[in-house]
Amino acid sequence: MRAILDGLYRISGWAAALCLVAIVIMVMMQIIGRIVDGALRLAGYPPYGFLVAGLAEIAGYLLAVSSLLALAATLKAGTHIRVTVLLSNLGERARRVVEILVLSVAAALSTYMTWRIGLLAYDSWQFNEVSYGLVPVQLAWPQAGMTVGLAVLSVALIDELVLTVRVGRPSYRAIEEAVTLGREA
Repeated sequence: MRAILDGLYRISGWAAALCLVAIVIMVMMQIIGRIVDGALRLAGYPPYGFLVAGLAEIAGYLLAVSSLLALAATLKAGTHIRVTVLLSNLGERARRVVEILVLSVAAALSTYMTWRIGLLAYDSWQFNEVSYGLVPVQLAWPQAGMTVGLAVLSVALIDELVLTVRVGRPSYRAIEEAVTLGREA
């Protein structure tokens, strides 16, 4: 089961990275188009007028999906921004209780958000809602990607909660401690 969950988190992280790569490719195409147009103007030719239609809108959707797809992988890697000032001053037993409480609340909120955004995506699909930009994008697709990212985050939070209850500490804590030791060395 551990291998399946870790694979899910890794795939989610890679999907987030691919969304960012798609953004970079579109922006680079737009930049190259502008450079070519400038060169054509300098050479006395009319500019081609290359344009990636709906670039800002599509990049925004990809960024939102990427951000949510990356959450589970960053949680498991111990790279989420966490306020550890309070936790580091607690004893081991109190810290475990606080970690369990925080993970419980986070898992509940993430699961609720997954459900609500999933319903939103379903409604968008059912009513064939499209964006108002230059390129009409079916809103169900970015919303579905966001739902998947939140669902994987919910699984990761529940995974960490179960691990903390069973073992006494979340997996990301070992990574945080290793990073802290590396800074002190």
